[in-house]
Amino acid sequence: MAAARVLRTWSQNAVRLTCVRYFQTFNSARVLKPKCVCSVGYPLFKYSQPRHSLRTAAVLQGQVVQFKLSDIGEGIREVTIKEWYVKEGDTVSQFDSICEVQSDKASVTITSRYDGVIKRLYYNLDDIAYVGKPLIDIETEALKDSEEDVVETPAVSHDEHTHQEIKGQKTLATPAVRRLAMENNIKLSEVVGSGKDGRILKEDILSFLEKQTGAILPPSPKSEITPPPPQPKDRTFPTPIAKPPVFTGKDRTEPVTGFQKAMVKTMSAALKIPHFGYCDEIDLTQLVKLREELKPVALARGIKLSFMPFFLKAASLGLLQFPILNASVDENCQNITYKASHNIGIAMDTELGLIVPNVKNVQVRSVFEIAMELNRLQKLGSSGQLGTTDLTGGTFTLSNIGSIGGTYAKPVILPPEVAIGALGAIKALPRFDQKGDVYKAQIMNVSWSADHRVIDGATMSRFSNLWKSYLENPAFMLLDLK
Repeated sequence: MAAARVLRTWSQNAVRLTCVRYFQTFNSARVLKPKCVCSVGYPLFKYSQPRHSLRTAAVLQGQVVQFKLSDIGEGIREVTIKEWYVKEGDTVSQFDSICEVQSDKASVTITSRYDGVIKRLYYNLDDIAYVGKPLIDIETEALKDSEEDVVETPAVSHDEHTHQEIKGQKTLATPAVRRLAMENNIKLSEVVGSGKDGRILKEDILSFLEKQTGAILPPSPKSEITPPPPQPKDRTFPTPIAKPPVFTGKDRTEPVTGFQKAMVKTMSAALKIPHFGYCDEIDLTQLVKLREELKPVALARGIKLSFMPFFLKAASLGLLQFPILNASVDENCQNITYKASHNIGIAMDTELGLIVPNVKNVQVRSVFEIAMELNRLQKLGSSGQLGTTDLTGGTFTLSNIGSIGGTYAKPVILPPEVAIGALGAIKALPRFDQKGDVYKAQIMNVSWSADHRVIDGATMSRFSNLWKSYLENPAFMLLDLK
């Protein structure tokens, strides 16, 4: 049994003297309600819960610390709160997801550094949060010497404190599943996951909710078709009077945030670049046949094989011959930096807006490895989970506008890059072969834009011709692969 010593503290107010007992154990101190209270000149009274404000490493009933938004890099000073995964009163463990924030470059999931109970959320959805400012208040029982402020809290009896945290175990679930559980007041620790490594799926939440409520949706009854009543032949119908339509819609104004804000900044800088364009058409008949042969092989490896890996690899082989297209210039165009890595960006149209992730080091990747990386980037891009590393460091860009529609485009260069290409839709069109016979060709148009300060038309034309030869005769790429 732990040894204890009795400390007596006397405080005098006018003629009243009160004695309060404190008990101190080995590792923690706890404020208890006194069993006896002495007073002089006043009748006995019931002692109410005291409030204490301390600044110490040892905790009385739980230390409330301010969890501040840390620096997430790239010079980002403010973010937008896109989704909360917790609410006040929730119990969290270290590395549990707290919220998702959106900067002008990427989406980032903020995780907890403490085990404890959420006491306060400082922001609502779509609020702007600043780096270094408090994000949440969290009550933790961990004893640690820190410079965090201890918030004044009322003393709570042991019976009134409930602790529902499962320590040492991290719950695996996607943000969408966590939000579904939070909306239905379901604790993920009570749900058995059926996914890989115990991951909780959406079906697990719905099954748990059905077991708890017993709610089963009844089948919808079949509606009976009632024939319309017969109309008399000599019945006359009145001429309808046209009334002007009443429209009650209103304009709305929204702030420019997230990826849109980044696009404003990038496109404004692109206005300073003197663009020139170059267009050509590519006969992809041989490449279409080759892809059809390789698609089953790629699917057997779990990879979706599109045309883009071939486009990127052919561009990388062309950049080895024309390195000026894989360069960058400073703001005043006084210096040219030739990039060693071919980090080729792919413009993607997402619900969050236009984003341009890039495949790193295309020059040392195989076509299959490029396809694997594209699959990963497309999956993260569609869910808005691309990181800063995926969105920065590009040296050359291709925009597959043809996946949406269209034949030609006028792409805008992404500073500090010096060239970009836009790929049109692949269409079956009649063409003449070398013998003069008409055949069905798979034609794609490409539109190039280049920085005319450092690239001339002849260089762009030669690069395009080399890139075109690789795609029209895929076997030629084998000669230059390293």
